[in-house]
Amino acid sequence: MAEFRLPKNSVVKKGATHPATSQGRLKKFKVYRYDPDSGENPRYDNFEVNLDECGPMVLDALIKMKSEQDSSLTFRRSCREGICGSCSMNIDGKNGLACTTAIEDVKGEIRITPLPHMDVVKDLVPDFTHFYAQYSSIKPWLQTVTPPPSGKERLQSPDDRNKLDGLYECILCACCSTSCPSYWWNSDKFLGPAILLQAYRWLADSRDEMTGERLDELEDPFRLYRCHTIMNCANVCPKGLNPAKAIAEIKKMEAERVV
Repeated sequence: MAEFRLPKNSVVKKGATHPATSQGRLKKFKVYRYDPDSGENPRYDNFEVNLDECGPMVLDALIKMKSEQDSSLTFRRSCREGICGSCSMNIDGKNGLACTTAIEDVKGEIRITPLPHMDVVKDLVPDFTHFYAQYSSIKPWLQTVTPPPSGKERLQSPDDRNKLDGLYECILCACCSTSCPSYWWNSDKFLGPAILLQAYRWLADSRDEMTGERLDELEDPFRLYRCHTIMNCANVCPKGLNPAKAIAEIKKMEAERVV
């Protein structure tokens, strides 16, 4: 079960209890609360939700809590369809998307915390500043030196296009990176599963002409080689992707060009 980063010299204390606003099939939730601006220690608040008046997903319960019980509860959400990745969090010890995690799939009380080992902006909102900076560092766009065909797109064969399957679907939710112990320990230098999968997406693209330069940027004891293939990343990916395989392919490309 993953743990998340707490402020120094702090403990998580017992917080407020919010009973359900109506009777029915009640479900208990324990939700992490922390506001750095308040100067108070983190805490867990307890909520009860009537499932007869709530949608089926954990995000539905969070929205109901915020709307009816505590308007200060803070979390990210947008599409509610598993596309944007905004509502990534740790649900009952496993990283995932609140909008695609069914309440009935979690037995007993549901504990909800921010993504592990990231600084917390407030409550369930992690600080993605460093994560996005790492994403920017791999130059996630098509790079070419030859001029584009006149009036045409840069074409690729169906087989070359198929090589991008399992890569382009990444929604940058950070579930995989924040489930990786190597990323917890070395996030200042190790790019992590999500960013390396994104890096391979461009290395695998037949239209990109900067393969050598991209591999040069990744050739580093920490940026690439801290992955130990424990597969946490693949186990938690809400899109069913396999970042560990992408990292292995990058390592293979690095080895083959040396030989």
